[in-house]
Amino acid sequence: MSTATAPVVPAAELERLRECFPSRGIALGEGVEVAVRECGAGTGLPLVCLHGIGSGAASWLGMALLLSQRARVLAWDAPGYGASTPLPMQAPRAADYAARLHALLDALGIGRCVLVGHSLGALMAAAAARDAARGGRFAALVLLSPAQGYGAAARAADAARVREQRQRSLAELGIAGMAEQRSSRLLSPGASPEARAWVRWNMARLHEGGYRQAIELLCGGDLLADLPPPMPVRVACGALDEVTPPTACAQVAERCGVPLHGIEAAGHACYVEQPAAVARLLGEVLDHCAA
Repeated sequence: MSTATAPVVPAAELERLRECFPSRGIALGEGVEVAVRECGAGTGLPLVCLHGIGSGAASWLGMALLLSQRARVLAWDAPGYGASTPLPMQAPRAADYAARLHALLDALGIGRCVLVGHSLGALMAAAAARDAARGGRFAALVLLSPAQGYGAAARAADAARVREQRQRSLAELGIAGMAEQRSSRLLSPGASPEARAWVRWNMARLHEGGYRQAIELLCGGDLLADLPPPMPVRVACGALDEVTPPTACAQVAERCGVPLHGIEAAGHACYVEQPAAVARLLGEVLDHCAA
């Protein structure tokens, strides 16, 4: 996709983001801050959403607004993304992101919620739910197009290849070039110009340091080994996902003992491309938790 034809997020949509899904910083002490976007209210369980490696909190806008009349919806910028303080180690693991998430939820006074992880965010979400001391704070876990990671011993060669490819792309293209050339891969061929614009906009706002840490999580994580003990889980992915295809997501669903929920006419960034379908799925999860 060339810069001459790349879709642009309209100014009115950016204003809607600022007004309806605003970002604020939550101080966690010792100079650590996490940026969070939030909308909605309600007396039921909050939804807490974790984005993937090439995205950010703003990507949840469409889905969040659809659910804002019935639930409090929060989305973080992961450590090293947006205005969120990076983790201190060069090669963080899922447990490190999970610890930061628990500290954030403590600061927000959220004792129980539904946790939603997309792609790389699924690795963080599973690790947070697996935490024996605090796993009970999650009434349900939703994994959208989950990345399995390459941390299993049998995938060492794949991990080395993916790390080298990602780092080379970053060095050669930079963040802006990656957003121009790679963002379309996250969507189906039939995605709307609006969805394409939002995916590209979010990817263009990555920070190199945070992205490098996320590469290490992708290459060192092992979702199948880190899945939590039995709890309510839903696994879904776009029917046209080429990044974490349905066959791979079905392995995660099978390990969780649940069927895979397909999201029609959607690629990897399923909640951006089909926010209404994902909102319906999450609404069903909230209903089940309230029953």
